[in-house]
Amino acid sequence: MSRRARIALKAVVWAACLLPLARLLYQFASDGLGANPIDYVTRTLGDWTLRILLAALALTPVRICFGIAWQLSLRRLLGLFAFFHACLHFAVWLVLDHFFDWPQMLEDVMKRPYITVGVLALTLLVPLAATSTARMVKRLGGKAWCRLHRLVYLIGVLAVLHYLWLAKKGVNDPFIYAGVLALLLGIRLADWARRLGRKRWQGAAARHALAPAERRSPRGGRLAVPERLSRNL
Repeated sequence: MSRRARIALKAVVWAACLLPLARLLYQFASDGLGANPIDYVTRTLGDWTLRILLAALALTPVRICFGIAWQLSLRRLLGLFAFFHACLHFAVWLVLDHFFDWPQMLEDVMKRPYITVGVLALTLLVPLAATSTARMVKRLGGKAWCRLHRLVYLIGVLAVLHYLWLAKKGVNDPFIYAGVLALLLGIRLADWARRLGRKRWQGAAARHALAPAERRSPRGGRLAVPERLSRNL
């Protein structure tokens, strides 16, 4: 993909990820947030946080299934936008819903599981956002950076649990998100198992190729003979 095409694609992602926030601002200005605006804003930001996070998690499965890799350049951008929307989602709960009532918020975190996993997911997102730059990749080293950023799978599970435990009965969206996450993680797990099996097969083949030559004994048995000696027999 050309540099111009990558810039255009990232511009589209920027617009798509900022569109929900622009829509909320328009609804706020036009008094269109409904009877419970705090709940509406909180749910909208939470929905888009999960959607963007799932979009980021889908990039590698797309490469695995279809063999294309140009979309991987969007992974960091989508991850940062997921963190941005998660921070806004938390800020609404912090400022508008509780207005910095720390004892009440702490009580909610301790007593309500959906808030507990939500706060945990946001906490785990912080080090991923902080280490998203090329300089941090170089500073941590590729392997350490990859191990740290595997937390995104746990974050995805926590985010889906947050939505499942929060949603009211009869709402199907959380189950759709849970199914999408299960599919994406299943593709990654199947690919990992395939690569592990291939690596073990290649290792076994290499050991077999390096094994000592064997000759049959006069009585029909098999006698292992080092290859270097067998040439002199």
